[in-house]
Amino acid sequence: MFNLTPMVKNILIINIGIFLIGYLFHFDLSHLFGVHYLFSEGFFIFQYVTYMWLHASFMHLFSNMFAVLIFGPMLERVWGSKKFLIFYLITGIGAGILYGVADTIEKNSLTHATEEFIDNPDPDQFYIYIQNHGRGFNMAQLGDFSDQYNQHPNDLSYTSQAVSYVNQIYQAVTNIPMVGASGAVFGVLMAFGMLFPNTQLMLLFPPIPIKAKYIVLFYGAYELYSEINRSGTDNVAHLAHLSGMLIAFVLLKYWARNGKDFY
Repeated sequence: MFNLTPMVKNILIINIGIFLIGYLFHFDLSHLFGVHYLFSEGFFIFQYVTYMWLHASFMHLFSNMFAVLIFGPMLERVWGSKKFLIFYLITGIGAGILYGVADTIEKNSLTHATEEFIDNPDPDQFYIYIQNHGRGFNMAQLGDFSDQYNQHPNDLSYTSQAVSYVNQIYQAVTNIPMVGASGAVFGVLMAFGMLFPNTQLMLLFPPIPIKAKYIVLFYGAYELYSEINRSGTDNVAHLAHLSGMLIAFVLLKYWARNGKDFY
């Protein structure tokens, strides 16, 4: 059914193999090999390479590898296996780095807010903190405590519990690693749309044909919208997806301008 090319086949085998090893032997590889916040104790520079070979769930793995399976072979036939791998690694690693920079800026703001609260805890600041950073946690419990804390602002036991909640939120948010090949996959999608813009693809839902360039535009717009309107329960690294697309666009334009046989 699928005419696999050598490097696409290797990428599929490596990603599926690593996922099965973690699943079968109950290894949580993400804590060591996923991308952590730059100033986290769990951060290592090699994570910008290793994160893209790990996946959080079977569906996460399936969606990424299905995209590689669909779009990767045509690119590999145009570029050759070596150049396709170079492209895949550059977009994946680059997306991880750009995400890491943006994540560090965001987490620095969280660090500042956390330190400010711990230095000067009070009920109003606790309410503001959980509204800004507590989404995705038990907001009902945090809200109930905030109401009680507001009624007992001078009770040291409430202050101590508020500081504990803030520390828990901070530790949870800053220690969530980013994993997945999505940065490289969205780079592959962008490249496919640029090289084969008028290729007709059949959607699964609904089953209608659509040109590749419109799929790229749709996904780019969707990821941008999702990043701007991110909710507290949204753990998808939309910025990494957008970064992969951006790096792919710049890379292809650079190769084309320099007369390389990539584009």
